[in-house]
Amino acid sequence: MEIKEMLSLARVPSILMLGLVYVTYVLIGGVVFWKLEGELGQKDISSLLLHKKALLTKYTCLNQEGLEAVAQVVYDASKAGLSLKGNYTTDGFWKFTSSSVFAATVVTTIGYGNMSPSSTAGQIFCVFFALFGIPLNLVVLNRVGKYMLVIERNISDFIEGKTGRRTCTRFFVHLVSYLSGAVLFFVVPMIVFQQHEGWTYSQAIYFCFITLSTIGFGDFVADNNPDREYPDWYSVLMASWIFFGLAWLALLINHSMDILERLNTYCKLWWGGQTQEPGSAEGDNPDTQVEEEDEIKKPPETQ
Repeated sequence: MEIKEMLSLARVPSILMLGLVYVTYVLIGGVVFWKLEGELGQKDISSLLLHKKALLTKYTCLNQEGLEAVAQVVYDASKAGLSLKGNYTTDGFWKFTSSSVFAATVVTTIGYGNMSPSSTAGQIFCVFFALFGIPLNLVVLNRVGKYMLVIERNISDFIEGKTGRRTCTRFFVHLVSYLSGAVLFFVVPMIVFQQHEGWTYSQAIYFCFITLSTIGFGDFVADNNPDREYPDWYSVLMASWIFFGLAWLALLINHSMDILERLNTYCKLWWGGQTQEPGSAEGDNPDTQVEEEDEIKKPPETQ
């Protein structure tokens, strides 16, 4: 009977439709990136080949083998965090502050790729560090996100008690919360990164989202330029921004997932012709606010 229920006409089409939307969305993204970046990528390759030819022509003592050796030195220096623009050395990437930020990118699964352990002991430790650190990070971020939600709901209840308007109050509090988070975790860091990294505002806001969404391409990495001197508080500020920004963005994504689940429920009802009310299906979603209501009413007890 359970198999028949899972394969019922009310559920299978909705799953297929959701999968079709997902695949279509990914393919559309692929086409857009292909059109936006494909031609530019070809131009970059042509430009690099011309620069290579001009370099070999100018420095006749440098052959293909010598050019590859120079390129390897430049690559190794960039991986070590050293600058080749002057006759000086730096501490490299593996300082205490940058190592702590690296540990944070491991447990948050950002993984820029600009730093990675090269020793066997470091690689083995990284495996076990991530194995226990990633679940710990998820638990902590989930708890911090719930505390943020508690604060938001307490403010909403307070204003609702004064005005008596539930829907308008909740919408207003959510809106203010989202805007405040956007300013605190995107606008302010964008200005800081623009000043200390020399990026454009578009590059800075792009870095903020790629980091907090844990995509972490690694094309832009803060506190990573060996030609710049960063203040001591910069790494601490960056680590704090990553932690609380992840919690806020995770809360925002959970709200978005809840909206998508509600839309999926409506699609099920419309497609399958069910008579069940949309609100009654919310209890099946463990991430909805309805189930979490009792859990987040008060902070967890400490022993």
